[in-house]
Amino acid sequence: MIHAILFDFNGVIIDDEPLQLQAYQEALKPEGIALTERDYYESLGMDEVTFVINAFERAGKELSDAALTRVLKRKTELHRRMLESELPFFPGVVDFIKACARRYTLGVVSMSRRREIEEILARAELDRFFPVIVSADEVQLCKPNPECFNRAFILLNAARHAAGESQLSPAECLAVEDSPPGIRAARAAGMRTLGVANTVPAQVLREAGAEVVTPSLADWTTDAIHHLYETP
Repeated sequence: MIHAILFDFNGVIIDDEPLQLQAYQEALKPEGIALTERDYYESLGMDEVTFVINAFERAGKELSDAALTRVLKRKTELHRRMLESELPFFPGVVDFIKACARRYTLGVVSMSRRREIEEILARAELDRFFPVIVSADEVQLCKPNPECFNRAFILLNAARHAAGESQLSPAECLAVEDSPPGIRAARAAGMRTLGVANTVPAQVLREAGAEVVTPSLADWTTDAIHHLYETP
């Protein structure tokens, strides 16, 4: 049985991967670094600091602490500005989250900064549905390392214990991911996996080990989860 669902954030809940790419491109340009679309999508699963370190390494440039701070500040401001007028949620995902919250314990497991996740969820009035959030601020290692999912698992059980609910096993948790590193991280943590082909082709997610792959969450329901993951 599935009792908890852990959602990735960028690329699963909010459709901002192209905006993230643009923000990084503009943030890195003053440092003399050109970021390609391929560079960005080959770096899925990285936190911001690791991403910038890798970008400088690819360009053969030395990264000082001051430059890292400049780039991260610039990128954060650009991304926030891009989302000022509208939050680009994927079709159907908000309704799916609300339906899942009535049946499962929910969490977010993302390599974005916690402040970014919380601000967007609060603006959309979705924050109350996620008692567990694990961001890049809480872990040392990026996906595909399972540290983020292991951390979320501990927090899930703590939240369930506080609510008087039974403790979970990893196999009772479903991870919803849009990238191969995310799928691999969840599998390494012993969790079930649902790949959403919002960012990379479905076959790439299958090759990463996703049990089920869907082109979109628009038509997904809790009955679909029950049928695909809970029925013997």
